[in-house]
Amino acid sequence: MDGSHDKLPLSRADRHPEKAHRPDNPIQRKPDWIRVRAPNSPEYAETKRLMRQYGLTTVCEEAACPNIGECWKKKHATFMIMGEICTRACAFCNVATGKPGALNPHEPDNIAEAVGKLGLGHVVVTSVDRDDLDDGGAGHFVKVITALHRSAPATTVEILTPDFMRKGGAIEAVVAARPDVFNHNLETVPRLYPAIRPGARYFTSLRLLARVKEIDASMFTKSGLMVGLGETREEILQVMDDLRAAEVDFLTIGQYLQPTPKHAPIDRFWTPAEFGELATLARAKGFLMVAASPLTRSSYHAGDDFARLRAAREAQMAARSRA
Repeated sequence: MDGSHDKLPLSRADRHPEKAHRPDNPIQRKPDWIRVRAPNSPEYAETKRLMRQYGLTTVCEEAACPNIGECWKKKHATFMIMGEICTRACAFCNVATGKPGALNPHEPDNIAEAVGKLGLGHVVVTSVDRDDLDDGGAGHFVKVITALHRSAPATTVEILTPDFMRKGGAIEAVVAARPDVFNHNLETVPRLYPAIRPGARYFTSLRLLARVKEIDASMFTKSGLMVGLGETREEILQVMDDLRAAEVDFLTIGQYLQPTPKHAPIDRFWTPAEFGELATLARAKGFLMVAASPLTRSSYHAGDDFARLRAAREAQMAARSRA
């Protein structure tokens, strides 16, 4: 273990210097179906203590996830590797933007040790974007996956990666490390990329997901969308078709929640009934697994969802063998 440390919270200006000049967008009152309780359970406190003990960063904290109280009560946390400062400046994201520091060589083993302490059967590992690194951080992902396989061979590993734009060989290296689920989020529809994901390209992200299946057709792939940014129903359905053309297995859809007045405004709140309709349409398009609700996030209930995903594939293969 690389020692413990306390994380000092960054101010809004420190976290998002690139957004400081933008006019404020008022934060809308959340509808009743999005209210969550403040985290105050003993398990939450213990999970937080463990993260600090091992000097680890979680996307639960950095992205201000609304589900942190529920997930940490169950001692489920999504590890965010390669630091807490991102080289991109997405308009929806609360993770700090700036110049990242050096990689922590102890991080892979620290995560593996923490996973053992938490007793996780399924772990989710994500990261900031590291455009400053020659491989985009692919090698660090490989080290984390390898450490987890070595330390906790019964634990299934799900990764949520950046797009590795212009990082040749990065996708191949990560797939070769054999994560159980390879997730990369499209986040929004192509029309909104210039405003919402200005540092990314829709078809680069889509190509990453297709490339994973080309390398290893048996690897589960997953992607997520936010709604409430101004997209239309028709645009969402087109993204679903694009993802199925890339043979993506699992789709998550959740409501965008504005972190601060400097972030992209909420266009509207989609209702639970509308999420149910999107889930029905996605299943009809052939996704093995769909999670769609206002509070759905990429790693929300990830362990239970992975078990369902694996069962769905087994049922699909059994049906094909009988045909």
